[in-house]
This record gives sequence, C-alpha cells and structure tokens, in this order.
Amino acid sequence: MADAKRKTGRTARAASSRGGAMREADYAALAQFRYQLRTFLAFSEAAAQNAGLTPQQHQALLAIKGLADPNGASVGDIAGFLLIRHHTAVELVDRMAKLKLISREADPEDARRVLVKLTAKGEQKLRSLSRIHLDELSAAAPALGKILRSFLAKVR
Repeated sequence: MADAKRKTGRTARAASSRGGAMREADYAALAQFRYQLRTFLAFSEAAAQNAGLTPQQHQALLAIKGLADPNGASVGDIAGFLLIRHHTAVELVDRMAKLKLISREADPEDARRVLVKLTAKGEQKLRSLSRIHLDELSAAAPALGKILRSFLAKVR
C-alpha cells in the first residue's frame, strides 16, 4: 500500500510538472470528479450503516476478501489497505471478531502472525453490500467515464 501511496504522489507531481494552462473545463471536470467520489462515498457509508456496520468495518471486510490470499489477511495487510496504523487495525479486528464477522488464526508459516478470515456472517454482509455498491457504480459509470475521458484527452 505504501507503494500505491508513493505512486499516486509521483503521478500528481509528474502531471503538475508538465505545466500547461488550466482551462475552465479542467476545473469543472475536477470538481465533478470529486463530487462523484464524495457522492459514492456518502452512499457507501449509508449502506454500511444500514447493514449494521461502520464504514471502516465494511472497508475491512472488503480488504480481507479483496486481498484474495486463501490463508487470510494479516492485521498489517488490513492496516495498509485501509491506510490506518497497525494498532488501529488491531482494535478494528477485535471489534469485528466480537461481532463474529471475522475469525483469527495463527499463520501456519509464522505463528507470531495472526491471519484474519471472513466468517459466514461476514461473507453474507459483504456480499449484500458489494451487490448494491456495484449497482451504484454502474449508475455512476457514464458520468465517471465522461470525466475520465476528459482527463485522458488533457494528458495526450
């Protein structure tokens, strides 16, 4: 995750170093892009709360499943994916284990490491939330596509 953070920073610096005048349309596209992101995030937070989860718990479920390691995800993996500190991830994992959304096991290769997996309850919550999130993204796709195409046109 640190690599992704560094890459994003490099991308931003590279774009700004290219120079070039900003057009009114560029500002409008950036504003619309940020609006679309905020709209989706607000939808996501409300959906998580309606499912009885905090937004961070939903994100953690998605991180655990999305990391796609059949052995599970480490607490460090979760922290990196959510861009939070390790001790914050430990507290999050503790709360989610109490809710029976996840289970913890010792890593078979390194007993000092704890791996986290979704329980059936966690899988069910994530599945229902993911369906509605994909529907929401499908609805937003035309607007996002148009905005992203305008950014690509600017780069060329």
